Amino acid sequence: MWALLVLIGAASVSAHLQDLSFDGQKVFRVIPQNDEQVEILNFLASIMEVDFWQPDSVTLVRPKMQVDFRVEAEKSFKVEDLLKESGMEYRVLIDNLQAALDAQFDSQARTASHSYVKYNNWNTIADWTADIAAQNPDLVSRSVIGKTYEGRPMYLLKVGKSGANKKAIFMDCGFHAREWISPAFCQWFVKEAVETYGKDTVMTTLLDKLDFYVLPVVNIDGYVYTWTNDRMWRKTRSKNAGTTCIGTDPNRNFNAGWCTLGASDYPCSSTYCGSAPESEKETKALADFIREHLSTIKAYLTIHSYSQLLLFPYSYTYNLPSNYQELNSIARAASKELASLYNTEYTYGPGATTIYPAAGGSDDWAYDQGIKYSFTFELRDTGRYGFLLPESQIKPTCEETFLAVKYIANYVLEHLY
Repeated sequence: MWALLVLIGAASVSAHLQDLSFDGQKVFRVIPQNDEQVEILNFLASIMEVDFWQPDSVTLVRPKMQVDFRVEAEKSFKVEDLLKESGMEYRVLIDNLQAALDAQFDSQARTASHSYVKYNNWNTIADWTADIAAQNPDLVSRSVIGKTYEGRPMYLLKVGKSGANKKAIFMDCGFHAREWISPAFCQWFVKEAVETYGKDTVMTTLLDKLDFYVLPVVNIDGYVYTWTNDRMWRKTRSKNAGTTCIGTDPNRNFNAGWCTLGASDYPCSSTYCGSAPESEKETKALADFIREHLSTIKAYLTIHSYSQLLLFPYSYTYNLPSNYQELNSIARAASKELASLYNTEYTYGPGATTIYPAAGGSDDWAYDQGIKYSFTFELRDTGRYGFLLPESQIKPTCEETFLAVKYIANYVLEHLY
């Protein structure tokens, strides 16, 4: 079997996906049963380019864990032979990535302009931030909290009725470039807020008494790159000294157990922690804004995909947060709210034990700043489409997530501190 592995490696590490057809690329799901099978996956990752979807690095793989990863077309048959020979349980989740990629765009709303039920590129989202603020001046205002590495303005929407001494909830989307359903949710949330204000009593109360800061896309440069070059890109687009490998994982770049568990100090890794905490302009802008508004921000919500999870601190340590019982009961109730619409099942709990340890995340950082209601959503699905969730699922995904967010916001309003 090891001979087979060496054979796969010999032909390997071709130029990174810049021809960018994903034709014939496969996504496998394996469940290694023991340390030897984990070792096989580690070796596989060391000799060829393997894109880990879940968990997001081979270093996090443990026995009995569900592992999703993508391999290049010309390697997929050899990888399949290897998995068979090793006796590892596996199945092919996505048989042809290019076909799945094309199938994402299944929305009936075939408009060139902005739509809440299709994926919008960055220019469309940027224009939308201006439009929604212009159309709803009593409820929405737009500001710029910083610029990205490539010089794009980071637009932040403040949603709520103007009032004195209002507390706020901060929500962001689009940390990881390829998680397209995430920015779709931030747009949906703002739409729902303005459309239901004055009609839905809970939402009206929330907007009267709280402000929502919504950052529709954190990692704008990466998001643009997923539309123009590589749909599977994850990190930022900053240059790293001494290497041709580009980008940092912005959700490993915060000063919360920085670069310890579940983060890499290797710039070519998809979980690269950066040269220092807040080395990325995007994470620094976000952190600076929160620090400046710490007295008012009472909850932090960050939206990712995929795997249907509602997580809370900690991810950088196995220690439980001081208000663990409260966070757990909020997560339980919010998950129940979410499931009430389409029976979508979410798993909830502290990040480190519920999925895997990951240091330098924004939710842990916000919590350690004193924001005691800090949650990470991992939206649909559980791997059938992974990062390529079809547009036809945007509406149901956003509708159910909105219920959970509304529940959390209402809880925070009733438990202001």
